[in-house]
Amino acid sequence: MQRKLLAELFGTFVLVFGGCGSAVLAAAFPELGIGFAGVALAFGLTVLTMAYAVGHISGGHFNPAVTLGLWVGGRIQFSHVIPYIIAQVIGGIAAGAVLYVIASGKAGFDVTAGFASNGYGEHSPGGYPLLSAALIEVVLTAFFLIVIHGATDKRAPAGFAPLSIGLALTLIHLISIPVTNTSVNPARSTAVAVFQGTWALQQLWLFWLMPAIGAIIGGAIYRFLLEEKA
Repeated sequence: MQRKLLAELFGTFVLVFGGCGSAVLAAAFPELGIGFAGVALAFGLTVLTMAYAVGHISGGHFNPAVTLGLWVGGRIQFSHVIPYIIAQVIGGIAAGAVLYVIASGKAGFDVTAGFASNGYGEHSPGGYPLLSAALIEVVLTAFFLIVIHGATDKRAPAGFAPLSIGLALTLIHLISIPVTNTSVNPARSTAVAVFQGTWALQQLWLFWLMPAIGAIIGGAIYRFLLEEKA
């Protein structure tokens, strides 16, 4: 279990540092910014690379919602759920701390401006309200869990799961960055909200609750409707 938890901690660290780091440091870089598409790709690449690197140790969740959805889908024991989530949150916050130290070294840095945090209403990149934010987080997290279950099903082509999961996360970000800045991952949301410190913490509840609901829906859909029964 210790090796599994370390793998989850490390993988979540890389996901947050790579994904949120691209948003904070590179998205709007003068004239050479990578923009929304670049940030979406960065999140997908972090999951892809970490799934290949340490997924064979822990399963490569790197996301409390994924852990919850895989438990609902019958893929992991309940005894793994809480330890995995704790490791993921610690890894995410550690990445947020490193990113904060790096970003704050630049003159004019203002963590309260956002720090890649998720939000709705006036804190949504596109000004989308609470209902829109809640719905998109539920739907896309459910979609993500169905992809994960399907890609790791014994009937799926072996060795390609990290690729399909990474591409799915890229697609999710391409759709939803304008709405919520894309969570579908409570550890990712928490990692930067604790440093933003004001509105991001006040809205953080949504980015735990809605991904959890979506994960339960996605895990249940695959387990009871799509999975081949023995």
